[in-house]
Amino acid sequence: MATKTQDSKMKIFSLDSNRPLAEKVAKHVGIPLGKASVDHFSDGEIKINIDESVRGDNVYIIQSTSAPVNDNLMELLIMVDALRRASAATINVVIPYYGYARQDRKARSREPITAKLVADMLQTDGITRVVALDLHAAQIQGFFDVPVDHLMGAPLLADYFIQNGLAKDAVVVSPDHGGVSRARAMAEFLGDPIAIIDKRRPKANVAKIMNIIGDVKGKRAIMIDDMIDTAGTITQGAQALIDAGATEVYVCCTHPVLSGPATERLEKSPIKQVVVTDSIQLPEDKKIAKIKQISVAPLIGDAILRIDQNRPVSPLFNSRFNYGTDKMKTDKDKN
Repeated sequence: MATKTQDSKMKIFSLDSNRPLAEKVAKHVGIPLGKASVDHFSDGEIKINIDESVRGDNVYIIQSTSAPVNDNLMELLIMVDALRRASAATINVVIPYYGYARQDRKARSREPITAKLVADMLQTDGITRVVALDLHAAQIQGFFDVPVDHLMGAPLLADYFIQNGLAKDAVVVSPDHGGVSRARAMAEFLGDPIAIIDKRRPKANVAKIMNIIGDVKGKRAIMIDDMIDTAGTITQGAQALIDAGATEVYVCCTHPVLSGPATERLEKSPIKQVVVTDSIQLPEDKKIAKIKQISVAPLIGDAILRIDQNRPVSPLFNSRFNYGTDKMKTDKDKN
């Protein structure tokens, strides 16, 4: 593959999964979206049309592999192939939501590791770099041999609670043991203590018992997870927090998957508000009153600018609510 040169231009393309987010990112960066479209043959096959030259350009494709997962993944793979054959200098895939991330290991015999398979397909296709947001399992970064910039949504979510005066007298709650590191990071941003929901099934065919590790009595509980899928765990956890004495429960996550009965469960739950990002485009029927969506476009836009200018992306991992401040500039960071 060709390498980046000083004369290379940056171009941002969007496919079908989340065009509104891509438009916001392009606006933040200060360039128009590249001209490309997705068509389908009569039998359902996907065809990508790129309507401008990309020869020698540094290309960024924004595409979440959310539902319909397989269609969106194939769109991305075909787009990468088209760009490689069109002599793009670099092909950077920006995947706000990485589908198949929950299949990151063999939990039982004869199970596939599909998250690794997706990584292999993208690399064989010819990508140069991956920019991802809150991967379900951080070790997925190791499935790639190309650079991976793993952005975090916690600072953006924390900023919402601070700006709305909700961080005081609060406790950050992890819905399970696996999410403790995420909850700890959020708690550090907010300056609040942490609690954990411990789910246990005493024996077969007996309902799970939820124990709260930590003090939530008389406090506002802010439960954080990387995604909300069917919302079963989140809504059960919210009820357990109320039963343990929490005054109110807020929930936040980066990826609003919201499958099946999720919105109905959220509406019927004691949860006061659900704060999510726009890593996944929400259909109209899922935009219920309890859901507040904030944009990750400034974060992704800043990451693209820093990558394109050979500046460090690490400040975005640690920055507290400072996204959206980068400009099109050529000087390197001093730190």
